[in-house]
Amino acid sequence: MSDRFIKGWKTMQQVGGKQSEDTIKRLESIAPGFGNHIVEYAFGDIFGRDGLDLKQRELVLIASLTTQGDCNSWLHLHINAGLNAGLRPKEIVEAIVQCSLPCGLPRVLNTMRIVNQVFKERKINPLD
Repeated sequence: MSDRFIKGWKTMQQVGGKQSEDTIKRLESIAPGFGNHIVEYAFGDIFGRDGLDLKQRELVLIASLTTQGDCNSWLHLHINAGLNAGLRPKEIVEAIVQCSLPCGLPRVLNTMRIVNQVFKERKINPLD
């Protein structure tokens, strides 16, 4: 295993946990080597850069995925990852509300549905 892979795997485990590991395993079963590439590149090279902590990186990803639209499974993963990285539920909700300006209400409402699903799964009260 390369140093990039080891660094990426550790970061992926920290933010994504079992959900990310399962995603990588599914990718490897249909596209050998691609999951390893994602671990090395996304989690090793990109997440491993200086300048932002993991909470900030996850908040950027949640906002970006919200504005892109049609990213439900990625939003589910990164909302969980944001919570794992230490984002408070209110920070996630407020970042998504802020996205209503550039991307509009339909995409924000879709993301809020996913946030609600994640919060229910994790037994989180968003008003706490």
